[in-house]
Amino acid sequence: MAEEIGRIIQLPKIEDPRGNLTFIEENRHIPFEIKRVYYLYDVPGGESRGGHAHNQLQQFIIAANGSFDVILDGGSSQERYHLNRSYYGLYIPPMVWRELDNFSSGSVCLVLVSEYFDEEDYIRDHDVFKTQVRTHQEDLNEYPGVTLDKVVTISQRR
Repeated sequence: MAEEIGRIIQLPKIEDPRGNLTFIEENRHIPFEIKRVYYLYDVPGGESRGGHAHNQLQQFIIAANGSFDVILDGGSSQERYHLNRSYYGLYIPPMVWRELDNFSSGSVCLVLVSEYFDEEDYIRDHDVFKTQVRTHQEDLNEYPGVTLDKVVTISQRR
């Protein structure tokens, strides 16, 4: 069975002829306390963003406008998600490499995160990331009573 490294979460959507409304509540709709919010915009065609992982930080990514792809790498498997609805978001646990690409014109990528900015939490070298994931898996194999919590991917993969 392949590892599951991301999870699509549907957010509440209140429909109204005057315009729809979606809201997010920490520890209710997303599984963490929100400590920071940032957004990416005006990304030139053909560019990619991300290209890193985090040791502790959890993320929730929403296509607030337009669309883009999120590529996740858990060390032994990869998944690609196409985000294009503002009432769905992608939850990413710690120790998952992520990249964003295929941005549509005018897209806005909204990211909610579980930690304040800390450069020490970033893993910016993919080879270092793969080594850390492999070491972590070897540690779990050494202690068979330890289990990993896995999330279930409920989205359609592209």
